[in-house]
Amino acid sequence: MSSDAVSVPVLIRPDWSAPANIRAVCTTRAGGVSEPPWSSMNLGDHVGDVPEHVRENRIRLAGACNLPADAFGWLSQVHGTEVVCLPAGVAATIPEADASFTRTVGRACTILTADCLPVILCDQNGTTVAAAHAGWRSLCGGVLENLVAKMEVPADTLMAWLGPAIGPKAFEVGPEVKAAFVSQAPGSELAFSAVGARGGRYMADIYQIARKRLEALGVKNISGGNFCTVSDSQRFYSYRRDGQTGRMATAIWKI
Repeated sequence: MSSDAVSVPVLIRPDWSAPANIRAVCTTRAGGVSEPPWSSMNLGDHVGDVPEHVRENRIRLAGACNLPADAFGWLSQVHGTEVVCLPAGVAATIPEADASFTRTVGRACTILTADCLPVILCDQNGTTVAAAHAGWRSLCGGVLENLVAKMEVPADTLMAWLGPAIGPKAFEVGPEVKAAFVSQAPGSELAFSAVGARGGRYMADIYQIARKRLEALGVKNISGGNFCTVSDSQRFYSYRRDGQTGRMATAIWKI
């Protein structure tokens, strides 16, 4: 392991109005044992990192959250819209899905990202928690709509936090991406700008798109959305910036 073995994970804790029994964190690059190009708190076990380093990083995350290592509901994320309910016990296999929810105390809905948008939700009574991997494909496909429907909690009682993702000055997309969103919701064109983009392309604000999708569902209490994984290389992994790189984890649970 690296000389960073005695460090502890540096965590971002959402600034939002969640109930007292809700806990949530987002990891940063710092505090783990992975070596370049995954340095240092890589939590993704599918990006070529040394498996022992990933396991150690996940153990450190659990310790920092005062949770057992098997409390985290890891998913096999495929940029889709599938939603799973985390079981009370540890699942025998890792489900293929891009969002999860649970009503079980001590089970952490967990998403891995390195530019895609992590969205966490809970209700104002602290009964249900959820997390979504909302990259543009999942977002456009309806992952947030599916998640809110599966939670079976009135949308106007939900609150959401938008974690670290690629910012609007870094997310250049093709016209087909804009067309896909606008075809679903005409107001979506406001999240795309030709300013700063190469000819025929657009700069996209994934935070604005997610907010509009949540608001359309009836979710009014929305926080976060002031990060950029691409420009903040000290704190965040970015696939678009670096190619081979690590993954941050965003997790939410009840105590």
